Order: sequence, then structure tokens, then C-alpha cells
Amino acid sequence: MNADGYREILGLHVTSAEDGARWLGFFPDLTARGLSGVALVTSDAHRGLTEAIGATLPGVSWQRCRTHYAANLMSATPKSAWGWVRALPHPVYDQPDSESVHAQFGRVLDALGDKLPHVAAHLDAARADILAFTAFPKAIWRQIWSNNPQERLNREIRRRTDVAGIFPARDALIRLVGAVLAEQHDEWTEMRRYIGLDVLAKSRLTNTGTSPAEEVTLTAITA
Repeated sequence: MNADGYREILGLHVTSAEDGARWLGFFPDLTARGLSGVALVTSDAHRGLTEAIGATLPGVSWQRCRTHYAANLMSATPKSAWGWVRALPHPVYDQPDSESVHAQFGRVLDALGDKLPHVAAHLDAARADILAFTAFPKAIWRQIWSNNPQERLNREIRRRTDVAGIFPARDALIRLVGAVLAEQHDEWTEMRRYIGLDVLAKSRLTNTGTSPAEEVTLTAITA
């Protein structure tokens, strides 16, 4: 999301594997093209991705995608307890303010502690990462606490590439995926703002050290 509250697609790289080296190629390319003033990155916890974020965007806040983390939490939970453990964190995100979010999180840990202490420990270790959104205005929590919008775009990319099947060269893949991304980018610019200007004006998102032309208020990146 840029300084005007609109979503944008900033770049496309094609790699044969997702690791730290590839992400360390992606982010410097964006900064070399002028990406600056980034306040927050929302992503999953892929180690190579988070290390690249820290190395190339110093001082940026990081929000661990709540949807990705829910899947991570289930991997540490006995299958017999999936139903109630999956539902347990939901009230955390329904709270009216930051203080209430953290208080409810503590109650969830207490509820887990006696029955599934290892699951409670897993959740507690992720506390700062999955609750980073609380440092920002409540009006935009839903826009920044997960990568769900990006995942929908990823599914469309997979659908289009599955139809094509095998690509004769990397350029052919870039042409197809690039066209999908350009189409989505244009659609986003014609839609209403993802974040309202009134919220941006009141928030800590805007970095005043950059010019409006260079400023990127908020970016969300998914693996």
C-alpha cells in the first residue's frame, strides 16, 4: 500500500527455489528502484524472507501473517485438539484496542497452558510477531494482520500458469505472470483506497523523511 492508500504491485522475480539468497536479490532490486519509507512488512515466517527483510529494510516493523501462523500452530497441535485450538485465538483479533488484544492473548495462553503446554509455548514465542499490528491504528488492522489479499492473487497466478503447463523459457513465464500482475495492478488503482487518507494522516505509517513521489507508506509481501 502506498502513501495514497492504494495497493500496488512493486516487482516480479522468477527463481527456481525460495531461499534467503533469492529474497536478498529481490529486496535490493526494489530499494535500488526507489522503494523507501517502508513502515511495515507483512509476510509468513520463512527464514530466508525474514532475514532479507531485516538486512535490506532496517528498522521496519514486521507482522507475521496470522493466517500462515494458524497453520504453523496446527502443526504443533495434536490432531484431536485442532478444532478448539484453532478457534481459541479468534477472540484475540476481535478486541477493541491494543490493550484488550494483549489481555485476551494472555487468557488464551492460560487456557492452553494446563492442557497443551507445548502449544502454549509455541503461541507465546510468536506473540510479538503476530501482534505487531497493534502498534498501528485499529482502522487498518484487518488490512495489515494477514496476507490473505496477496494469497488470492497467488491463487490466480497458479490457475493461469497451470493452464499453460510447461514454459519453454523464463521469459515466457515472466510475460504471462507479468500480464496477470499488470492487470491486477491496474484494477487496484481504479478501486477505492485500501486505506483511507484520514487514517494515514493520523497514523505513524507516513515516513516524513521522503518526498511524496518516493514515499511508500506500507508494504505487504507474501512468500
